Amino acid sequence: MSKIILAKTAGFCYGVRRAVEKAFEVAQSGQDAVTLGPIIHNPQIVSRLQALGVPSVDTPAQTKPGQTVIIRSHGVGADIYDALAGREIVDCTCPNVARIHRIAKEVTEAGKVLLVAGNPNHPEVEGIVGHAKGEVHVFQNEEELRTILDTLKKENKPVAVVQQTTFSVSLWKNLQVIIENNYTNAEKFDTICNATHLRQQEAALLAQKSDLMIVIGGRQSSNTQKLYEICAQKCETVAVESKSELDKSRILRHNNIGVTAGASTPADIIKEVLTTMSEILENQEEELSFAELFEQSQTEKLYNGKRVKGIVSNITPNEIHVDVGAKQTGIVPASELSEHGELTPDSFHVGDEIDLVVVKVNDQEGVVTLSKKRLDAEANYNAVCKAFEEGTVLTGTVTDVIKGGILVNFNGLKVFVPASLASDRRMEDLSVLLNKEVQFKVIEVNDRRRRAVGSIKAVLQEAKKAKQEEFWANVEIGKVYTGEVKSITSYGAFVDLGGVDGMIHITELSWTRIKSPEEVVHVGDTVEVYIKDIDYDKKKISLGYKKEEDNPWEIFKRDYPINTICPVKIVSITTFGAFAQIIPGVDGLIHISQIANERIAKVSDKLAVGDVVDAMIIDIDYEKKKVSLSIRATLNAADDE
Repeated sequence: MSKIILAKTAGFCYGVRRAVEKAFEVAQSGQDAVTLGPIIHNPQIVSRLQALGVPSVDTPAQTKPGQTVIIRSHGVGADIYDALAGREIVDCTCPNVARIHRIAKEVTEAGKVLLVAGNPNHPEVEGIVGHAKGEVHVFQNEEELRTILDTLKKENKPVAVVQQTTFSVSLWKNLQVIIENNYTNAEKFDTICNATHLRQQEAALLAQKSDLMIVIGGRQSSNTQKLYEICAQKCETVAVESKSELDKSRILRHNNIGVTAGASTPADIIKEVLTTMSEILENQEEELSFAELFEQSQTEKLYNGKRVKGIVSNITPNEIHVDVGAKQTGIVPASELSEHGELTPDSFHVGDEIDLVVVKVNDQEGVVTLSKKRLDAEANYNAVCKAFEEGTVLTGTVTDVIKGGILVNFNGLKVFVPASLASDRRMEDLSVLLNKEVQFKVIEVNDRRRRAVGSIKAVLQEAKKAKQEEFWANVEIGKVYTGEVKSITSYGAFVDLGGVDGMIHITELSWTRIKSPEEVVHVGDTVEVYIKDIDYDKKKISLGYKKEEDNPWEIFKRDYPINTICPVKIVSITTFGAFAQIIPGVDGLIHISQIANERIAKVSDKLAVGDVVDAMIIDIDYEKKKVSLSIRATLNAADDE
């Protein structure tokens, strides 16, 4: 028995229902009223209003003074409101459309060029353009968008982008990538109606599980047309305005039938179509003659592209034979069984049921050629499309490095990843990715060419963002991290702490004075650091690297008490004495009076830079980090001995 499934969100959306209810309230009040254009793109509703004395007119000039004018859900331009001055207006513009009107006015008044994704001849888009106070361009596809952007980039003009509320969500994702690649500072508004997005998503999923889709709605309805296009990519699809257009024979040929309806389709029309379809299925045995039933049972109408189920009846080295419930013998060549075209003894067994697609029908020879490989490819492509629509992450293996990027194998389907999206960092040699398993997101699909574009970078960036959020949720001053040195500048080193970079200032790298961070660390080094300071507003992290136990003053304090005699190295000469290094990081002063027992006129007469001499520590000021040394004291100590 055939099954009929209705999409959950089929029929009137909020904006359409609001407009229709307001229009019928006016009609039932007895006012002399007209609608400016069809209240919605549904001929039945328009006819009902006309029967109640509320006809549709095309222009403000066709309205009469004192007449109530109903503005339809699509909205109108600012000039139309001016032309209707003096008339009573019942404004049924959808709130979502009215929001786009406000955006169009505000961004163009601010000097930005408005880009509108939509059909330039659709009344909603005409209304949006009519509220712009400056330059505006409308585009429907990639080619039109690229042409517009090429011109605007040359003129260096700022842009803002909106979409027709019923615009295709999947197409907008493709166009959005183009905008971001060409205009990084473009102001993008998400104006596709959420109901439209949900309706399109549900229709795609339902069509994927159905043999036949029935799309109910007016032929002038933009969102109904989009639903038809989406469903037609997944299965056989028919558009009808009412129950009278249903094809009984087509309905009887299918087992799983999905039904959806445009946002301007009334509930009673949907109900009539569903009721009629149910009656067709319930009465099929009574309505079909014995001859028709016999013919239907004996011959399955096959055509190229039709999906069928086959039962394996025979297996040869080069092909398998299947019964598809038709008068023709079904043959599946080994080359059409899988991506590699292999037919091993364990591949299939007699009695197996497999899903196939018709490749060629030869009635003269009584043979139909079928393919499993092409159906699998279709299923894989549908999975990629679903991942594109839902933003899910896929896993595949890099099989080829080609000009401009790499190819990732996803269940036999090759997905192209541009070089710029193969990593979150610049990669000079993409061959390092060969044969590696990678995760990616689908960012573009081309239904005509059955191709997809992916981004590894998007997954890595999302993972990095998740790490960043975890880091900022747990970071605190003093916490120790192990990170990798990512880059070095003249003033410090940047360390990756796991999605967040922190900086070790050059003064924090060593207790001694250094000229370059590379005296201590290098790019790629794994280092242990601690959080020294946090700027939550600017999201900046200052890191400490040198350890307190390595502090030369702590070592000096522990190992060099007063009266200690130790070798020191002269590092500089002044008029009043010489500075000598006791240990790296701690210097002491040998005053001129402490250099020799006799009075000397010049320090250089006794000492030179680089000399190593014995000196006694005679005084220490730990607070000011000053040490006094004496060579003379060592001489006296020697004399005492």
